[in-house]
Amino acid sequence: MPVREGEDRWTAAELAEVRAGLERQIAALEAEIAASTSQIAEGDAADGAGDDQADTGAKTYEREHELALTYNSRDLLAQSERAVQRIDAGTYGICESCGKPVGKARLQAFPRATLCVSCKQREERR
Repeated sequence: MPVREGEDRWTAAELAEVRAGLERQIAALEAEIAASTSQIAEGDAADGAGDDQADTGAKTYEREHELALTYNSRDLLAQSERAVQRIDAGTYGICESCGKPVGKARLQAFPRATLCVSCKQREERR
């Protein structure tokens, strides 16, 4: 695995720890998505007869909020799965934009990172 200048190389134990953390996150996100999907489906089946406008509005807001959280969880799940795939492929830790090392410390703090700090800053300015 590539590292930035001045950083220690990845050890097998460190990489296994990152992978295990990602796999735990994947399992937790899958469970969260399943629960949210079930909750959204139950809310759709609920009878709204007799609700006034405020009740209907509150239910709509709650449903949209749950949908947004579910979409966010699905995005995090995809990022985590992609990080595991990159570990397996040997491309983990390489910036997808410039091809330079992302940085070991950055990956330990945010294991789903695909861009180095300078490329991420450039992306956020756009």
